[in-house]
Amino acid sequence: MANENPAHPAARAYRRRLAALASGPHADALRQGLRGIEKESLRVSPDGKLAMTPHPRSFGSALTHPLITTDYSEALIELITPTEADPARALERLDAIHRFAYAHLGDELLWNNSMPNALPPDDEIPLGLYGTSNIGKLKHVYRSGLSLRYGRTMQCIAGIHYNYSLDETVWRAWQSLDPGSALSAQDFRSERYFALIRNFRRTSWLLMYLFGASPALNKRFVDGKPHQLETFDADTLYLPHATSLRMSDLGYTNNPAQADLLPSYDNLDAYLDVLAKAVSQPYAPYEAIGTQRDGEWVQINTNVLQIENEFYSTIRPKRVTRSGERPLHALAERGVQYIEVRCLDIDPFAPAGLALETARFLDAYLLYCALEDSPLLPREASVEANDNFSAIAKEGRKPNLMLQRDGAPVPMQQWANELFEAIEPVAATLDALCGNDDHTRTLAALRPRLADASLTPSARVLQTMRDKQQSFDAFALDLSRQHAQYFRDRPLPPDEAREMEALAAKSWADQVAIERADTEPFDAFVAEYRDYKLTRVGA
Repeated sequence: MANENPAHPAARAYRRRLAALASGPHADALRQGLRGIEKESLRVSPDGKLAMTPHPRSFGSALTHPLITTDYSEALIELITPTEADPARALERLDAIHRFAYAHLGDELLWNNSMPNALPPDDEIPLGLYGTSNIGKLKHVYRSGLSLRYGRTMQCIAGIHYNYSLDETVWRAWQSLDPGSALSAQDFRSERYFALIRNFRRTSWLLMYLFGASPALNKRFVDGKPHQLETFDADTLYLPHATSLRMSDLGYTNNPAQADLLPSYDNLDAYLDVLAKAVSQPYAPYEAIGTQRDGEWVQINTNVLQIENEFYSTIRPKRVTRSGERPLHALAERGVQYIEVRCLDIDPFAPAGLALETARFLDAYLLYCALEDSPLLPREASVEANDNFSAIAKEGRKPNLMLQRDGAPVPMQQWANELFEAIEPVAATLDALCGNDDHTRTLAALRPRLADASLTPSARVLQTMRDKQQSFDAFALDLSRQHAQYFRDRPLPPDEAREMEALAAKSWADQVAIERADTEPFDAFVAEYRDYKLTRVGA
């Protein structure tokens, strides 16, 4: 967090970086980084029941389509935008994918909420299917393993992922400000992305307060599980001051295997070491399950994590992988390329699940996290960050809530206001480069939420449910129907629809080509996959 005393060296360093990057010959590159959006949604029937139908064939292949796939369940679709320099353009692309989807959904709806509807029994929730290729079958087996480890109900939670990168020109200009740096360009970029991640982990509780939108859920979600939720109505449980039950300990963080898995974010090597160990270290309860039942594969392996992506985190360092490449290997070989913010709830009031106001704030906030000084994050500081995040998820709107900062109590509202003050210069700089006041207006529009918790999305959800006397399911279904009509009333222009249909057809041809090229038995393919060892240049 920034020290707002202008005489403080850290404050001067942060402002100097911003000023230097914004005034140099490549200043415009500050706004030219890329943003991409991934939005998950359950397919549901018109009356709000989980769709038991296969992934619509007209969507294309879930294995190979670049824009439309499934995440866990066959009913949990994921819409993926191409990367864009302007989040407004990324949201336009997300809007277009929704319009195509609704043209091919029949009477089904997309559940525009992070917490699921009243789900069928756990073993009846269908797992994603990806065809007969080895990689397609591996994806299915991975999901089977997740169902055994976490339960299928939990795998029906949905969210928004926001991918963010700074332009390569920015990294070069930034490194030139420190001519004494002995790092390669790749290592410098990775180091600064990890600095961003550390600052994000310290302060991302603010995102949960501002944008958390899952304070209630269908009571069947916690059947048989211990919880401290309160009764809202006959079908709904909630916490009165919660912002995001999705991101609380009702979610993935409650899994014993992951409870003690706390990667280091001090540098890339330390991060890789922890996750490489987790994907290769057996875990006794998973060994008891085994990898096969009646001759069928049920999980890839019996390790703490089947693959690195099983580790659930609020933010990830990422690198685009080559065909067949493991994510950890891509990071080890070529460094961090972008970060993925994974903690955003679906905004039930926004048809596409993400408001432009939220994306504008994220851009200013993430650039602030990159520019600000970022001390290392020892284990106790990482635990403190997790505790603050959890406190906001479960009771973020509680009056006079206190958080911990560097081991000392601090009022949440005070810290939040300090963060807004620190982000404001970044917003103003982005606006000056863009020739508008979009980011400054966004901060001004969001700041009243700090003083008045009733303005937050989580409070609006509960108030709407009270005003309309709706259960959680009725509330979510009502808005999902409205959003469905919004997209159905705006079909894609014929040329864009034909392009999407051609992309779907190509994805099926691509899947067939992959299946025909497979000659290796699946058992051998899995054995080779399991034998993977992370090797690093210079390691």
